[in-house]
Amino acid sequence: MPAFSTTDAALLRMMQLGSPALPVGAYAFSQGLEYAIDANWLRSVDDVHDWLQHQILHGLASVDLPLLMRLWQASADHDMRALAYWNAYVLACRETAEFRLSEIATGEALARLLPQLGIVLPDNLQPPTFLALFALAAHRWELSCEQAALCYAWSWLENHVMAATKILPLGQTQSQVLLMKLQTAIPEALGHANTLEDFQLGSSLPALAIASIKHETQYTRLFRS
Repeated sequence: MPAFSTTDAALLRMMQLGSPALPVGAYAFSQGLEYAIDANWLRSVDDVHDWLQHQILHGLASVDLPLLMRLWQASADHDMRALAYWNAYVLACRETAEFRLSEIATGEALARLLPQLGIVLPDNLQPPTFLALFALAAHRWELSCEQAALCYAWSWLENHVMAATKILPLGQTQSQVLLMKLQTAIPEALGHANTLEDFQLGSSLPALAIASIKHETQYTRLFRS
C-alpha cells in the first residue's frame, strides 16, 4: 500500500471544509439559483449548465479565486493587515444582503470549527468570511495556493449542482453529467485568476444579482439565498 502523506491528509481536510453538506451549512444557500428556476429563467439541465458555467468563467474566475489567492498569500506572509483588507474586500464584492449572509454565516461557522482543529484565528477579521478562513486553513495545513483554489472551486460547483438537483429537480445521472461537464471550466477559471492584477478584480453579473435580490422576497423557498 502506498504511503499516506501529510499533504493527502490536508487535502481530505480541505474537502471536508468545502463540503456543501458539512460542516458550515453551505447546503442552505442556492446563491440566487432558486429564484432563477422559480422564475423560469432556467428550465432545463442545459440552462443550468450555461448559468453556472458563466458564473465560473466570469464570476468565480474574477472574484472568488483571485481573492482566495491573495488571502492565502497574506496568510503565508503572516500579514494580518493584508488578511483583514482582503477579508473586507470579499464582503464588498457580495452585492446583495443574501450573498453577504451566505459569506458571513458560513464564515462564522468555520470560525467556530477551526479552533477545535488546532488553528488559531486572527482577531482582526470582523466578521470573518468563509473565503478568508478557508485560505487560512489551507495555508496552515501546508497546502499550496493552487490546491486551495482547486478545492474551493470544486466545493462551489458541487454546492450549486446540489441546489439545482433539489430545485429543478434533476436526476442522479443528469447531476453527475452536469458536474463532469462543468468541471472542464475550472482549469480555465484558475488560469484566468492567476493573471489578474488587483485593479482587475471584480465582475458584473446583473442577472445573478437580480436573482439574489428577488429571492429575498420569494413567497415559498427551500434555501436561505
